[in-house]
Amino acid sequence: MDSIDTLVVGAGVIGLACADALARTGREVVIIDAEPRYGSGISSRNSEVIHSGIYYPPGSAKARLCVRGRRLLYDFCAEHGVPHRRCGKLIVATHAGQIPDLERLLARGLANDVEALRLIDRAEAQQIEPALECVAAIHSESTGIVDSHALMTALLGRAERHGASLALQTRFASATQVSEADGGFVVQLADTDSTMALRVANLVVAAGLHGPSTTARIDGFPADRLPVERYAKGNYFALAGRSPFSRLIYPIPEKDGLGVHLTLDMGGQARFGPDVEWVESPDPAVNAARMPAFYGEIRKYWRGLADGQLRPDYAGIRPKIYAPHEPAADFDIAGPAEHGVRGLVCLFGIESSCLTSALAVAGEVTTALAH
Repeated sequence: MDSIDTLVVGAGVIGLACADALARTGREVVIIDAEPRYGSGISSRNSEVIHSGIYYPPGSAKARLCVRGRRLLYDFCAEHGVPHRRCGKLIVATHAGQIPDLERLLARGLANDVEALRLIDRAEAQQIEPALECVAAIHSESTGIVDSHALMTALLGRAERHGASLALQTRFASATQVSEADGGFVVQLADTDSTMALRVANLVVAAGLHGPSTTARIDGFPADRLPVERYAKGNYFALAGRSPFSRLIYPIPEKDGLGVHLTLDMGGQARFGPDVEWVESPDPAVNAARMPAFYGEIRKYWRGLADGQLRPDYAGIRPKIYAPHEPAADFDIAGPAEHGVRGLVCLFGIESSCLTSALAVAGEVTTALAH
């Protein structure tokens, strides 16, 4: 039976970042993914925003890892030539009743050590974005955008330069602990033609939407530590024509999401979304029936949106680990200290801002396996 030091399950942005970090410590790392291409799951269906860290409760893993991850990400992109732009963002109040919400959000961002945040009035907001309709806004100058596919390619490239390897169309079937005292696992893998067993000392589950169901196939993981796998679709609609804004425009955040906002890609194309649509299965098809609601939400901050300017673009699925009626869950990075299984780290509910936080999450995983 072949043996390796570390197996990473999942070749999305989180799995690739973990593999890169672990390989750079000298570990022998293999990454597997069931798809024919890396980064083709939920990592390929997001807003490609580099978040500042303003939204998350102070002291939470989301707040800490987003702020640290953003700083690491800007440095990584600059060093490795990954296309990105620090374009900035405006979070807007569209009526006076929302100004206290902005003030609370600003206080939260400052508590999270987010730099370059300030509250501006309507006149200043319209001076920098003339098409915008608002009564006040938070200007977040550290927010940006990134080419997520180029980022994942760069992460994989650096991991491979440090000895990591990638096996695509390879499915994780199960894992059995070798011994509680010595640690290690025998992992069963399957590709299109055959199955094989692999002995691994360490196992990292970065399976995105399917983190809980994948972990359930690991013998010895405590059932009471396993979250329920849930899905919240986010639909995106693209704007026909040139964007009226040079910055990202966000409304006041809503429960389970950040509201229907305007983002830009590296080519300047504007898109709106995502909304929040709880679904029973992770179907990535855009729900075009939600388009009328988009027009209503967008016109609260951009009255110039004309009928017929939106078209269905794509949809992403958030890997939720809480129900719609429950409070939002924090990132769940479950290492040996949390579940008692030596050499195992499982990642649950790594949703927004996972792209921004990826390098910081990878650091947490590396630390968890070092103890």
